[in-house]
This record gives sequence, C-alpha cells and structure tokens, in this order.
Amino acid sequence: MAELGFLTAAELAPLIQTKQLSPVELTKHLLNRIDTIDPAIHSYITPLHDVALQQAQEAENSIMHGQYKGPLHGIPIGIKDNYYTKGIPTTNGSKLFADFIPDKTAPAAEKLLAAGGIMLGKLNMHEVALGSTGTNLTFGTTRNPWNIHYMAGGSSGGSSAALAAGLATLATGSDTFGSIRLPAAMCGIYGLKTTYGLISTSNMFPSAWSLDTAGPMARSVSDLALMLDGMAGFDANDPASLHVPESHYNEDLHKGMRGIKIGIPTYYLEGLDPDVEKLLQNAITTLKSLGAEISEIVIPQISMSTFAGYSIVGGEASTYHHEWLQTHPEYYAADNRIFLLSGALTNSPQYVRAQQARRKMVEAFQKAFDEVDILLGPTIPISTPAFAQNWVQQNLDVIRRCLPFTVPVNLTGVPGLSVPMGLDSRGLPTGMQFIGNHLSEQQLLQVGYAWESVEPFQFQM
Repeated sequence: MAELGFLTAAELAPLIQTKQLSPVELTKHLLNRIDTIDPAIHSYITPLHDVALQQAQEAENSIMHGQYKGPLHGIPIGIKDNYYTKGIPTTNGSKLFADFIPDKTAPAAEKLLAAGGIMLGKLNMHEVALGSTGTNLTFGTTRNPWNIHYMAGGSSGGSSAALAAGLATLATGSDTFGSIRLPAAMCGIYGLKTTYGLISTSNMFPSAWSLDTAGPMARSVSDLALMLDGMAGFDANDPASLHVPESHYNEDLHKGMRGIKIGIPTYYLEGLDPDVEKLLQNAITTLKSLGAEISEIVIPQISMSTFAGYSIVGGEASTYHHEWLQTHPEYYAADNRIFLLSGALTNSPQYVRAQQARRKMVEAFQKAFDEVDILLGPTIPISTPAFAQNWVQQNLDVIRRCLPFTVPVNLTGVPGLSVPMGLDSRGLPTGMQFIGNHLSEQQLLQVGYAWESVEPFQFQM
C-alpha cells in the first residue's frame, strides 16, 4: 500500500467504511507528518491536533456503530485560513486578523465537516488572499514541496503545498483571480475554480466580492468530485448563491472525452515559457489520442482581461481594506500595500468600464461555447519561479504574468479545472486548465478524469 499520507480520499474511503483503517490512525499519521515535515514547508498556520483527534475519534465511534455517513467520513481535510471556523483562529493570512476567532463556520467548510470530514488545521495563504506567490511575512512563506527553494503559488499555496507534501488528504481553497488554479499548477495537484455562486462564500474573508469563489483542491479528480458533492448548494446568506438542482459530481467520471470539442483560444498560445509551450503541445497530442476534437479559436475580447481584472479586483479589494489601510498600513506586506493603494486609485468610470468589458467577455465566451464544449490553455504561462531576493518586485511580476491567464475564468464566472500537465526541465510541475460553460463542472471533471488516467507526470522535458 502507498504511503498513507498520499492516498486519495477515494482510496481511503472504502478502507474506512469496511473498518480496515481507523480514522484515528490515519489522522495521527498525518499530524505526525505535519510535525515532522511542515516546519520546512509552512503549509499550516494553525495545526489542530486536539480538534482533529477528537473529530477522528467521533468518526471512528460512529463508523464502528454502523453509522457511516459517506466517502468523506473520517477523511482529514485542511481548511484555508480565510474560511471562518467557529472558536478557532482565522487569520486571513494577516497580522491584522491574527487574534480573530469567529463565532461561525463558513458553510463551505461546515458541510465538509458535517459529512464526517476531520479538520487537521488552518492552512497558510498569501496575505489577505491577494497574491500569487504564497509569500507571508507573518506566518512564514509557503515553500514548494517539490523543491523548497521554489514558490508554491498563491493565494491558496498552503492548500496546494499540504496536498503535494502528503500533509492533508483534501484541502479547501478560494479563487478570485487564480488563487486555486495557480498554486495547483505550481505544486502538481488538481484544483477546481467553480461556477460563481455554486459554493457559498458567506463567512469567508472577501477579496473581491463580485469574483470570489470557494472550491476544492486535491490530488485526484475523483477527490475534487467528492468535495464538490459536499460543498455545493444554495445558501440564503450569500447574495450570489445559485439555486441549482442537486448533482452527484462523482458519477459518470469514466465517461471519457471521445467526441468532446476543445477550443484553444489563440490568446493562450502567446507569451509562454519554452517548457510550458512544449508540454502544452504534447498535451494537445495526447488529448487527441483520447478522442478529443481540438481546434484553435479566436476570442478577441479576452484581451480585455488585464484591464478588467486589475480594475475590479483592485477596486473591490481596496474598498474592503480601506479603513485598515488608513489605521494600520504597517500590517500589510509591501506587495499588498502597493496593490491595494493602487486599487484605491480606481475611479468610478474605470470600474464601470471594467464591468462593461466583463459583460462583453461573458457574451464572447457564450458564443464560443456554442461551437465547442471546453476551452483549453496553460493554467499559467510561466515555469514555477525560484524565490528572488527582491521578493516585492517578484510578487508583482508573477501577478503581472499570470493574472491574464487565470482571471478570464473569474471575470466570466465560468468554472476552470487546473490539472498537472507534466514536469518542466527542472523537474517541477506545470499545469493546464480546462474551462467550461456555466455549471459544466460534471463535464469538466469527466474530461479531467480522462486526462488524469494518462498519468501526466510521465511527461517531462
């Protein structure tokens, strides 16, 4: 049997259900790994040994008495630290909120725990979820488990690193302009940015209200499906929450992609690092061998993404942080202080024009989905960078390079699934993203599952 820390939830669940594996044993194993390995990775802000062991014991008792709740029962989960957790510090990765203890739990996390999930701890993140590198001067910068001299990505870098290092079975993330997909690509795991409103974001720290999404991160597509089954659903306390029929995302994952029409916007073929470009071309060949029909398409409106993304994210984020920026500017790291202060310069005409550009992008994507089932491109155009001495400039440069590739999915509200694409010439992961129409998560997961079956880490430069 593979190392317990690296088994997927789909592999662990039958062992737990049939009482071959104790949730307490599994949880102790992961907590021990956290104690041993995480001092070098910094994937957790607040490990929760006592809470996790108590929940594991409760899960074990229930299962021993024949009260098995389903495939999440007894599964250890890491929760990103911008999800409120009742009675447990929730820092948003910031000195500003270091002492904040909520009296509520975010529904997206509460549902996973109600299904029997075990909360291992609160995961590290780029400060206030507004960066792409995982830098955190207060709680420690998250390192990439593939090579700790390289970044894990952000803002959900603690989630991606914990999964890649075998320090959690499942993890939650959030994605406002790429914060699930980017770290998933850098750490070689699977991350799903869901349709806007499919998963509640109430009782979560906001980054930009009109773009924020919560979502699952895991080491397999089947695990993403299990999490999505648990996390999705209407929430009356979330103004953006969608009324949609209940789905079972873990069904029909084996459907494959024969006959699926995939369009590659030419926008996603420009400005790629050489290794990313070569691995993408290899992926296209492999996807064709799986039965997909692939063509290049032109969506000129995507070029508005950078303007719209900066204007909306910067404007909304600086609004939320406005008072604290006046009273406690020293609590913000230099990269976020620069980003937020520049966002405060967004004027009403800019913001409205950005929202108008967003509407044009939505219409253009809808038109594209009349012709193809799925869009494809690299998750980010760059190979994972090593940490630079001038970290402030590097953080801003990573956003500048990567945001144009990730934020179109946020601006249009559609789902995007980042999957490993292969290893670059340094042996570090790269990622590509399948982009679907609104509420097409089922199809995205089916396509992602078929891609996973080719074992993408076999592809190396």
